[in-house]
Amino acid sequence: MTREQPPKLKSESILGLLYAGAAFLIWGLGPIYWKAIAAVPALEISAHRVVWAFLFILILIVIGRLRTEFVSALKDLRILLTLMLTAVILAGNWLLYVWAINNNYMLQGSLGYYINPLVNVVFGVLFLRERLRPAQILAVLLAGAGVVYLTFSYGEFPWIALALAASFGLYGLIRKVAPVGALVGLGIETMFMLVPAAAYLIYLESQGGASFLRGSVSIDLLLLGTAVLTAVPLTCFTAGARRINLTTVGLLQYMAPTLIFLLAVFYYHEPFAAAQVRTFIMIWIALIIYSTDSMIYYRRAR
Repeated sequence: MTREQPPKLKSESILGLLYAGAAFLIWGLGPIYWKAIAAVPALEISAHRVVWAFLFILILIVIGRLRTEFVSALKDLRILLTLMLTAVILAGNWLLYVWAINNNYMLQGSLGYYINPLVNVVFGVLFLRERLRPAQILAVLLAGAGVVYLTFSYGEFPWIALALAASFGLYGLIRKVAPVGALVGLGIETMFMLVPAAAYLIYLESQGGASFLRGSVSIDLLLLGTAVLTAVPLTCFTAGARRINLTTVGLLQYMAPTLIFLLAVFYYHEPFAAAQVRTFIMIWIALIIYSTDSMIYYRRAR
């Protein structure tokens, strides 16, 4: 018989679910936003995202009274070098993701974020010397078999999915080394991206090829809004992760790729061949095995 949680803990858990759920909902519906500015090249979108996100995050840092943490991080050389590296990885991930969405590779984007937890498991073995449980080995092998099957049956190596999963997994792995909060860390990462992003936008403007302030108010507002789309779900995720356990977060994270998958198939009507169907089924089974094993392990650990 389990004890009932105190009202305060219950309300915190519910609030955590709402925060985390909101984050994954925004990330899952994000392709609709990126598709709305598909007329703008992906590199230009990413540059605008960096510039406006940096300014917006600075405002959030001031409002959230995180200035001391931000300044302290700027004085720590180890943190700066770590965040410089993660900034490069994150910039590549952002660019590839937006390009994939706006070039009708949304299913590969979905697949990438489905297999990301399994990539994290592999990275744990390779870099952190973690030992896999039998169920984890089975899940990784099944996911790997799905990728190999898709490559040979469909005739297309899912490089976008694997690049997204690997870059995001590597980002998370390295990011753990920097003892700094999510919002402050992202602020410093976008700071490192700021100069090349701003320089590229200035170059486009000088060549007359910029999309910003060229007569389309809706495009201008959407480019400005990339700052909100970047910072708000991250803030919600951080607030939610502090209030609920990691197993719940792990299960909720599948909401985003599921929404992307549903949008790709039923709203944007991307081609979905039999080989892709079988691959997704193999990945889903792998994730069910992985998630079930994680829940059992977490309960035993408690």
